[in-house]
Amino acid sequence: MAELVAVIASTHHPFYYRASTATGEDRPPFADEWVRKVEAFRETLTRARPDVLVMVGSDHFHQLWLDNMPQFLVGKAPFYDANWYNEEREFGLPRMFFTGQEDLSAYILREGLDAGFDLAFSNELRIDHSITCPIITLRPQNDLPIVPIYTNIFAPPLPQPKRFVQLGRTIRELVESWPSDKRVAVIGTGHLSLELGGPRQFGPHGPDPEFDRKAVEWISSGDIEGCLAEVSLESLHLPGNATHGFMDFMLMMGVAGEGRKADYVDTYDLFHTMEAYFTWYPDGGRQ
Repeated sequence: MAELVAVIASTHHPFYYRASTATGEDRPPFADEWVRKVEAFRETLTRARPDVLVMVGSDHFHQLWLDNMPQFLVGKAPFYDANWYNEEREFGLPRMFFTGQEDLSAYILREGLDAGFDLAFSNELRIDHSITCPIITLRPQNDLPIVPIYTNIFAPPLPQPKRFVQLGRTIRELVESWPSDKRVAVIGTGHLSLELGGPRQFGPHGPDPEFDRKAVEWISSGDIEGCLAEVSLESLHLPGNATHGFMDFMLMMGVAGEGRKADYVDTYDLFHTMEAYFTWYPDGGRQ
């Protein structure tokens, strides 16, 4: 069977690429420390020596719109184009191209349906920055096949937070039962407190530092039950109008497991958001 070698959760700040590659007067003052933190985080994936990456993210109304909005979608294409024109224009992101791990996509779809998740799929999925940004930070050589999984965190009605946790647990079960000798890493990206287009967007840190503190503690300690006891679709409006992206972090907690403390934790306060990086090694770090 396949081996799950790393579970990784992070934010996906779209300006990292531009900040990290800027020079001279164009380089922001926080860039050097940000790059240092990202490079240290990158080593946690490199250490795991994966063959395949399962990538969990959320489409930012690029391909999926209100005329057809799946709650959970698996890409099953042989190849994926990536980044959209507005992401190139606004964030300076490069165009990218990915190879798909079609047999794992097909396995997750078939077995996921049988496990109680009515997963949608796409053979023509184009990837946006929720997946390309963690590739840029964690695997910039972009040399591994992927299975993209999109969740709906934007367009109500949304799945309940507990459903994200359940999907995370199911993804782990399916990866570990996949009849293959591949080494698989599951990488998911979301948000801590986040405000987009609202009055709290451009502060010196995220719009709700207290929520961010609690969120980092929940994730790093694996306190799924404590998190579920406080987080609801209604409560996630309070820390910032885009904070429902935190449910993708909850999904990754489900992959990691109840009570499973993260083996690597780091954060970085930036303008309008806190960056957060977590890695779990299912074998306790023995690679």
